Amino acid sequence: MSAFTRRLLPACIAAALLTPAAAHAETVEQLYEKAKAEKTLTFYAGGPTAPYEARIKAFQEKFPGIQVSVEGGFSNVLNQKIEKQMADGKLAVDFAFFQTVQDFVNWKKRGKLLNFKPDGFDRIIPNLRDPDGAYMAFAAITIAYAYNTNLVKPEGVPKSALDFLKPEFAGKLISVYPHDDDAALYLFHIIVQKYGWNWMDRYMANKPHFIQGHLPVARAIADGKMAATLDATVTTAGGQKRMGKPIEIAFSEADETPVFTVTGGIFKDAPHPNAAKLFVSWYLQAEQQARLGTFSARTDVAPPAGFKPLTSYKIANNFREFITDDRLIADLRKRFEAYTGPAVNKGGVR
Repeated sequence: MSAFTRRLLPACIAAALLTPAAAHAETVEQLYEKAKAEKTLTFYAGGPTAPYEARIKAFQEKFPGIQVSVEGGFSNVLNQKIEKQMADGKLAVDFAFFQTVQDFVNWKKRGKLLNFKPDGFDRIIPNLRDPDGAYMAFAAITIAYAYNTNLVKPEGVPKSALDFLKPEFAGKLISVYPHDDDAALYLFHIIVQKYGWNWMDRYMANKPHFIQGHLPVARAIADGKMAATLDATVTTAGGQKRMGKPIEIAFSEADETPVFTVTGGIFKDAPHPNAAKLFVSWYLQAEQQARLGTFSARTDVAPPAGFKPLTSYKIANNFREFITDDRLIADLRKRFEAYTGPAVNKGGVR
């Protein structure tokens, strides 16, 4: 035994004695035994519920005796529902999967979240997880370009935000209202930071369409109602492509591709905490992360079929820092709404 090892060993033993919970974390089997007594589990998910419904089916087959229900919708609507439940002292939800990471930052500050580090937590990209385990990213979603392959020729595929200003795209572009959606706001902010607000003036002169939600954006492209978008999530556009529709995704080599996350956290007063821990632990397993249809937040999980590893693209990956800058966000929402007007084209998540 080396002198260094002899000096280090007492400190390691002391650390182990001081952190018995970390040394004796509950296994999936132990959590399942406790979860069976709770019988049910409820979570809220920002966006479409279809991807979660498939995962719920797989979860219930592996862990029979636990009934799981999910409610989907816009994150900025569901968070208000949770706030009301908290105010009333009647929390009905166990955990949430939202793109609004700022909610989890806020809930942690207020002591509303349970610190829990499932197996694989240390494999999550560091700036996509809370160091205490109060929340963590379960998926990393990119906002890339998408186009209808019947309407846009290969040589006409946009390569930068400047290409969306071309006359041939007049009246044929669609995106989410930037002031109404955090991820779209991040995208448009990145663009005007690089090209200036004059870019926004020219973009609006091209008569783009706006709608709520990324799913109707992808559908509009896939159905040929619109030709292209600079605001396609890999999950929604990729889903349309897997259905055999004429839609293709393109990453810019000139501009940064925004990355936002589906962040999750268990509430401290969750009515079914063990069932929540079990689901979160199972969902973060590498096997399940490989089936997301988008990029995993884990560094040891391969990218979805047809894509390169996330870090090989030119990405913008400071969404959490961006969206928690309250003064900047308020200013940007006001400024972009002045361009687009209020959100009148109601989209959806189903």
